[in-house]
Amino acid sequence: GPLSARCLMDVRLGELPAWLATCDFSPQGLLGGVQKAWSSYYAKYINVKRGGPAGISMLLAGYCLLSYGWNYQHIKHHRWRKYH
Repeated sequence: GPLSARCLMDVRLGELPAWLATCDFSPQGLLGGVQKAWSSYYAKYINVKRGGPAGISMLLAGYCLLSYGWNYQHIKHHRWRKYH
């Protein structure tokens, strides 16, 4: 099919710049992409017949890693302080 209709996982590495050129980077396009990603994640991991806690725990683990990355500089400096 056409390059713009393919998913990211179906695009070859050499076709990546051309595929990125077909993407919509307007605020409305980015919001639509986030909504599509969330709905596919929800359908695959959370809204399943015999689901377990894997989808929610994966989301929480991602949040923990992201917040640690945001606060890493503060944590690193806090570690070397002396307590008297």
